[in-house]
This record gives sequence, C-alpha cells and structure tokens, in this order.
Amino acid sequence: MITPFSYLAHPAPATLRAGRIACGLLAATLAGTAAAEASPASADAPAAPRWKISGFGTVGAVHASTRSADFSSTVLHATGAGASERWSPDVDSRLGAQLDLTLGRWSAVLQVLSEQDLEGSYRPHVEWANIKYQATPDLALRAGRIALPVFLAADYRKVGYTLPWVRPPVEVYGALPISSSDGVDATWRWGAGATRHATQAFFGRTDTRLYDDRRLKARKIAGLSHSIEHGALSARVSALSARLTAGIGTEVFTPLRAFGAPGAALAERFAIDDKRVSMLSAGFSYDPGQWFVSAEAGRAHTRSLLGSTTMMYAGAGYRIASLTPYLGLARVRAHGATRDPGLPLAALPPQLQPTAAALNAGLNVYLSTIPVQSSFSAGLRWDLASSAALKLQYDRARPTDGSRGTLINQQPGFRSGQAVHVASVALDFVF
Repeated sequence: MITPFSYLAHPAPATLRAGRIACGLLAATLAGTAAAEASPASADAPAAPRWKISGFGTVGAVHASTRSADFSSTVLHATGAGASERWSPDVDSRLGAQLDLTLGRWSAVLQVLSEQDLEGSYRPHVEWANIKYQATPDLALRAGRIALPVFLAADYRKVGYTLPWVRPPVEVYGALPISSSDGVDATWRWGAGATRHATQAFFGRTDTRLYDDRRLKARKIAGLSHSIEHGALSARVSALSARLTAGIGTEVFTPLRAFGAPGAALAERFAIDDKRVSMLSAGFSYDPGQWFVSAEAGRAHTRSLLGSTTMMYAGAGYRIASLTPYLGLARVRAHGATRDPGLPLAALPPQLQPTAAALNAGLNVYLSTIPVQSSFSAGLRWDLASSAALKLQYDRARPTDGSRGTLINQQPGFRSGQAVHVASVALDFVF
C-alpha cells in the first residue's frame, strides 16, 4: 500500500506533471489546508469573503473469509466484514462535506463527516472546525478542532479519492484511530533552495464517545511535525505525546482490585487511566509521475492494555493510462507479551479460584487486542471520471502470537495464526 502525497486521475504522460499539481491542490482544499499555502491579502486591499463548499465520499463493500471476527478499517467501528456480515458496507463507506471561508488574513473551515461509529450509527459528527490567522506569509496560527498531523496522509486520510488504495494500511493508521483534536497549532513554512519545509507544533485534547457511557479522553496532546517536499519527493516526521483515559476494562479491573495487592498491581499496570502515550512516525513517498513508491514506519508506547507496538508498510504502483495497479506489505508487532498469567490461582482459597480464573481470562481477552499482524495487498484503481475512481483490492491479513491483530468482534472460535482473506470494492468521489 502506498501513500503518494497527491493522487488523482493521471492523464497522458505529457500532462502528468500538471495532473499531479491539480491533484495536490484538490487534496489540500478537501483537507482544509489550501489557505495555508497562500500569501495573506494585502493590508491595503479590501477583503471580500470567499466561500467554498466541497465534499467527498466512499461507497464500499468488503468480504472477509473469517466467521470468527470482523475485518474493519478502524477499532472505532461497531461491525465489519466476517462475523457480522459476509459483505459489509460499513468498513469503508462514508460521506463528508466541507465549508471553507476566507476573509483576508483570516480563514475558517468546517468539515462534517458521517461514518459508522461504535454504536453502529452513522450520526454526522464534526471532524474539523477551526479558525486560522495568517500572521505572515510563512506563519499560520489555528484554533479549534484540527487534524492531528501524524502520518503522511494525516490531512486527507478520510478522503479515499486522494489515495490510490481502498484504505490506508490499518496496521499503521490503526495505531492512531483518533484523527483530530481540539486545541491550537502553529505552522511555519520555509524554503531552502528547491526544498520546501513545513514545521508544525500543536497542543490540544479530545473527548470521544465510545459506546453507552464510555468515553475515550486524551489530554495534554502535544507534538511536533515536520514535512518536506522536494520535486517528486514528499516526507514527514512526527512526534506526539498525550495522557489517555478510556472507560475500557472496568468490569475486569474493579473486581481485580478486590484481590488485594496482586490484583491492584494488575489493575494499575493495564488500566487505561491517565496513562502517558507517545508516538513517533516517519515516512516518505516518491512520485515522479508514471510510478510511485512509499514507505512509513512508527512506534507507539503506553503502559496499559494498548501495549507498545512498532508498525510499518511499504508499497508501490504503476500508472497505465486510467488504470493503476499497486502492491503493498504491512506489519505491526508488539513489544512484550500479548498474554499475562494474571492472579496466582494456587495462592487463593478454593472458593475464589473460579472468579479469579474468569478475571484472568477477561484480562487476556483485552491483551489479545494488542495488534500483531502482517498483511499483503494487491489492488487496481480505475479513474473512470475526473472526480470518481473505482477500486478493487485483495488483502491477506494474518494475526499471530495470540493476537487478534487489527480484527474486531472476536468470537469464541477465533484462532490467532490463521490468515484472513479480504476482498474490497470501493467507489470514491469528490464534489
């Protein structure tokens, strides 16, 4: 799977360069970043408001060979393909609309997105809502709900049309399912010869509803991202840190604490309760026109049920008129075990051993969600119109080491180590 910085329909070779430039502009507009590239209006010129409405969407269907779990593009979906449905439209389907307003040095963006959540609903939610002030031609300041600048496709990961594949590799992008935060950022754009740089510092928080009364909260989100563009080469390096709290596993941790010091130690170790999480990522894409290659790697670390993981992917594609075949490899592995012995049963009174054994089993069900997985992907993109693309993709995903990998809704008969074959079809469009 590949991540070219800009990707749209690529016409005849003589116009490939112009096509890539047009693509970059469209992708930036959809991501709400086009205004950051522009110089501020002259202080002497009257500022007239400029409005722009745009949108994007994906209509998809996914089939998975397993019946003991669901293949999904994110852990924040309720269902997927496999155990829930043989063919699922919920894995990739979404619809988004965006409103951009520019008024001199000031601009604003509002993006509303509808996709399946953890309750199975498609309730629209605000993905972005921020105001930007272009302090100088090179420095922009923003406040509001802003995309987290982690990974190459951070600004347009939801816009399937700007990507050559059906979805970003879940082994990598699944490490950060939250794609935005509420806060502030500052971006300084500068150049050195033919190389363009963008250095972005950000700070914020997020509060996401999971299901019922459980929420995922991240505070003190802080980080730094640096992007480089030089001809056909694009690259990004990012670092992020936050304090994370999630109402997950309370049905295990609360009774564990009743078992004294051993249970309290397990709860303290694994509960996602104000735990520090850190992430580093680096990636590049090289896209001279006829072909492209891309690779990205990252490391996520936290002392909780989320564990510590290293993830990577690499891939390439070749353009033949309106067709683009591509291949990719991806992998995520855990640092540390995906199982724990839990409470020492032999040291407990016989009447408490069944309860302790059940709690140990529940703990290990949660630990099996730490992803350990490798996958191979092959696909074909057909640009059937100037604003629509049809994609077919095959994935062979194999969770190992007792992990369920990136699958969700694990069933009693699930067996780690078995390959899951996934077929996807998606129609991406922009308007």
